[in-house]
Amino acid sequence: MSRTIPRKTTRTALLAAISLVTAAGATATVFGTTAGAATTGCRVDYQVTSQWNNGFGANVTVTNTGDPVAAWTLEWSYGGDQKVTQGWNAAITQSGTAVTAKNVSYNGALATGGSTSFGFNGSYSGTNAVPATFKLNGVTCNGATVPTEPPTTPPTTPPTTPPPSGGKADNPYAGAKVYVNPEWSAKAAAEPGGTKVSNQPTGVWLDRIASIPGANGRMGLRDHLDAALAQKGSGELVVQLVIYNLPGRDCAALASNGELGPTEIDKYKTQYIDPIAAILADPKYAGLRIVTTVEIDSLPNLVTNVSGRPTATANCDAMKTNGNYIKGVGYALNKLGSIANVYNYVDAGHHGWLGWDDNFGASAEIFKQAATAEGSTLSKVHGFIVNTANYSALKEDHFKIEDSVNGTSVRQSKWVDWNRYTDELSYAQAMRSKLISLGFDPGLGMLIDTSRNGWGGTARPTGPGALTSVDTYVNGGRYDRRIHLGNWCNQSGAGLGERPQAAPAAGIDAYVWIKPPGESDGASREIPNNEGKGFDRMCDPTYTGNVRNGNSMSGSLPNAPLAGQWFSAQFQELLKNAYPAL
Repeated sequence: MSRTIPRKTTRTALLAAISLVTAAGATATVFGTTAGAATTGCRVDYQVTSQWNNGFGANVTVTNTGDPVAAWTLEWSYGGDQKVTQGWNAAITQSGTAVTAKNVSYNGALATGGSTSFGFNGSYSGTNAVPATFKLNGVTCNGATVPTEPPTTPPTTPPTTPPPSGGKADNPYAGAKVYVNPEWSAKAAAEPGGTKVSNQPTGVWLDRIASIPGANGRMGLRDHLDAALAQKGSGELVVQLVIYNLPGRDCAALASNGELGPTEIDKYKTQYIDPIAAILADPKYAGLRIVTTVEIDSLPNLVTNVSGRPTATANCDAMKTNGNYIKGVGYALNKLGSIANVYNYVDAGHHGWLGWDDNFGASAEIFKQAATAEGSTLSKVHGFIVNTANYSALKEDHFKIEDSVNGTSVRQSKWVDWNRYTDELSYAQAMRSKLISLGFDPGLGMLIDTSRNGWGGTARPTGPGALTSVDTYVNGGRYDRRIHLGNWCNQSGAGLGERPQAAPAAGIDAYVWIKPPGESDGASREIPNNEGKGFDRMCDPTYTGNVRNGNSMSGSLPNAPLAGQWFSAQFQELLKNAYPAL
């Protein structure tokens, strides 16, 4: 697939932390002009990406319009009492009203026309005016370039040909707002305290055929895309869709079983994927960046929950035998990835599922098999997503996989249980490297769902556990407070995680809220329905567990409705335990 800039050469420059929220902000763009040899010039785009009572988030994009530079320093002054409190992708200092931002190790070199971004959070009172003047390496970005040495002869090389238009962005989230689902936003805003997060972007789940036109008064796919166009304005905007309706869906659980039987692959293709593809290909929506997260909780089941494993189910054996998970995912990737503005991200489980040696490599191989099925190619996969609708901590700070206590490795603790990863960030980066080694694009990007993995509140540890044993060390310091890593349904004590943001770490395209906070994982008791959703005991708070969770209590909240339905008690739990705190 064509791209404006080759992914393999631009990933570092595009690891810019750009907030994805769509709250009203302000943008100031200061232009320099491109000149010939021996000139310096710059363009700066300073955007207030979110704003609340006494705080704000901002993103700054610096473009070098002069000669190449090996390092950069950007300076500006505030007209009010704004204070930078936290930054990323730049070393930021402030003295009085004067702010200085210097490159970090990986983003100092800027070619002519090259750009990089950094972000920060700040505080303010009164007004929050955008700075009027910026200096790059001491040169004011004021609409002109400053010759450092007058050119003695005209340039001998013609200007570089602009990149072709219409190619896919290396990172679709970079420099873009992200669609706020008005249906979810309204539910969140109606909750006490919900307006603190109701303007955050979340995924739109297409979890049955009826969700495409819209059912029971809900918005359909075209409704969402039309609303996205209205939110877009003149900039870029990402719409996040969850493609989630495979035949025999969720073969290892019951709470999110779907409407299609194990053999209904043709119906999946013709009545589900084809209509979605037809809508997404409408030229009306060509200006949107459409991110699809493809069939969560499917492919890993073909590794971990089939014969030969203690967690095997007959349903997963059937799906492995008939190949319809592989066929369905391949077909979806091929059809959707052929659309110029669609970016496919395939589900890759989470560290508490695939982080063990016998799961990790085998799952990566399955991902490659699906990505090359039904006419698809590896180029139809823009990236992968981990931790979708799960609770695994983004980063555990108080223990590392290399640690040991009294000669016993952390890997031998009951919590880690020989896993190679302690958190989602390390797992996502390792899985990315593995997939690239198998032939996926070297610029492959990863998404991490942080909608419910904050684990804040009063139970959040502030330091390592006691060194009396490896278990006290790990259990006393871990942020993830689940009873067992295998628990996945409406978890008690969970909190909102990192807010959506672009390029927060190496190889990570974005932190996202694909699972809308407040939507149930499954009913805590059997509830008759016409959506094919069953009752899974893992959603029952009285359940004493099975082999998948070490025969532990489920840790789920009581009185939960069907999967996908609004669960007020869960939303309040997530607000209370948010980290970073609201």
